[in-house]
Amino acid sequence: MNEILRYMKMHGERLDKEISVATGISLASVRLQLAELTARHEVVVCQSISFSKGKKVEETIYRIAGYSPPASPGRKPKAKSDLS
Repeated sequence: MNEILRYMKMHGERLDKEISVATGISLASVRLQLAELTARHEVVVCQSISFSKGKKVEETIYRIAGYSPPASPGRKPKAKSDLS
């Protein structure tokens, strides 16, 4: 489970299939471990439905609960002042 958590902290929100391929753990094992992590409220699960070439595709997306990735580098927008 630590390997899955480490991967998700580095790469953020991912599909269970992507986690399986990247970590080299079987899809069935990844799903079991993610179910345990979800039960412990360490991971949040989201069911996604999309359409590809007219066919309905149901997928499961996971992300770490309460984790916000660091802000991306670069210029930030300037704040507007309402002092006028």
